[in-house]
Amino acid sequence: MTPRLPPAPTDQYVCLPDARLVTTRALLTVRENLADTIAARAMTCIYGGAGFGKTVAVTSCLRELEPGEDIHRITFHARPTTRAVRHELFTSLGLPGRPPRYAGEFDHLLKSELATHPRTLVLDEAQWLSSDQLEYVRYIWDDPYTQVAIVFVGGEGCHQTLRKEPMLSSRIFIWQRFTRLTPEEVLDVIPLYHPVWADADPHDIAFADSHAAHGNFRNWARLTAHTHTALERTGRTHVDQEILRWAFSRLGSGT
Repeated sequence: MTPRLPPAPTDQYVCLPDARLVTTRALLTVRENLADTIAARAMTCIYGGAGFGKTVAVTSCLRELEPGEDIHRITFHARPTTRAVRHELFTSLGLPGRPPRYAGEFDHLLKSELATHPRTLVLDEAQWLSSDQLEYVRYIWDDPYTQVAIVFVGGEGCHQTLRKEPMLSSRIFIWQRFTRLTPEEVLDVIPLYHPVWADADPHDIAFADSHAAHGNFRNWARLTAHTHTALERTGRTHVDQEILRWAFSRLGSGT
């Protein structure tokens, strides 16, 4: 069976040897919220700014629940039609044959399948869903026979999009917003993220965060990759501000 969640090595933004998934407070909260949502067969929304680690946190926590939980993930890269959402569900659920032509027949098939056993649907980049598609998701979830938990994941716009739909937003079991790492969290988390930072001076880590990373995990991944390259090319063993300024120049960050 093809894995429905991406493999763990793809969690990192760039291919960076020795990078680790760090258990932050936000990740622990995701783990708890997902477990409660799935147990209740409810809907939850996890949202926040780009690069804050939402998708990685959700994916890694759900991966811990496989194979005991039947998880299906759909990622939206543009605004879909309701018909496209039906087809995405058809494909993700691995249904045989050709998709039905008519909406009523299609909906009956999907709801019948989702009633056979418990499942979790992860709708990533959910801010792309319009009112019609969100209403369709609610329609599927509201059926008394479907056994489905739904996890909406997206940027800040995801929260705004769902809040505009009172019939859906009133059914959201848990809302969780991802924010930047605080300066204190950076000093706790980043030395665990990669060996480059394990023995780094806390002042240099704070310098890197204030000038380039800004509490954003994706920024830290890029900065770490360039810093790692600089150490290898210079033969140095420890991060210093000269190394960091070179890495900043690649990121277009001010110094």
